[in-house]
Amino acid sequence: MELVHTLISIFLHLDRHLADVIQQYGMFTYAILFLIIFCETGLVVTPFLPGDSLLFAAGVFAKNGPLNVMVLIVLLCIAAILGDTVNYWVGHFIGPRIFRGEKIRFLNQKHLDRTHEFFEKYGSETIIIARFVPIVRTFAPFVAGVGSMSYGRFLTYNVLGGILWVNVLTFGGYFFANIPVVKNHFSFVVVAIIIISILPGVYEFLHQRHLAAKENKTSGKS
Repeated sequence: MELVHTLISIFLHLDRHLADVIQQYGMFTYAILFLIIFCETGLVVTPFLPGDSLLFAAGVFAKNGPLNVMVLIVLLCIAAILGDTVNYWVGHFIGPRIFRGEKIRFLNQKHLDRTHEFFEKYGSETIIIARFVPIVRTFAPFVAGVGSMSYGRFLTYNVLGGILWVNVLTFGGYFFANIPVVKNHFSFVVVAIIIISILPGVYEFLHQRHLAAKENKTSGKS
């Protein structure tokens, strides 16, 4: 429970925590941000890391602090692309074990199933769309590696999605940094980013439930 409270505090007060990191570690902050983005996209055990809000917060500090926005963009794009690449190959090598019915302890089957649904609906574009959907973002490259997509095709969408995701959110923070609502109510902005980012997943979940209920109703009448 203490871990949950700590994570919530980090999410809601990301600006304060990032300010402390910058003050304590200086230019090593770039490496810390690189590592967080890499882990969130590259390791299926860390989907809880604050990717969207962290990119936005980094953009804010690039506007009003010591961080350089172009250095951030380049490094975090590389981190996002490398993370998905590692995740793809992990899925490629251990995926067959899942389909043989073996239980992989660190994998959440519900998250995998949800990501499969995204692939069924959006195809290869899932790699780009998933960048903006928490949880699915972490599992999409893994599922692609299991066998849904060749590496050449995956790499194209990986690069496009990684660059788009990092640029939209980091430059979003950079350009909106001095707007009063962002400066004075950063926690609410973070919550808004989280809510907006999970809306596609919520919609997809409700849509699938509606279709399933409709299908069951139709079958019942038959």
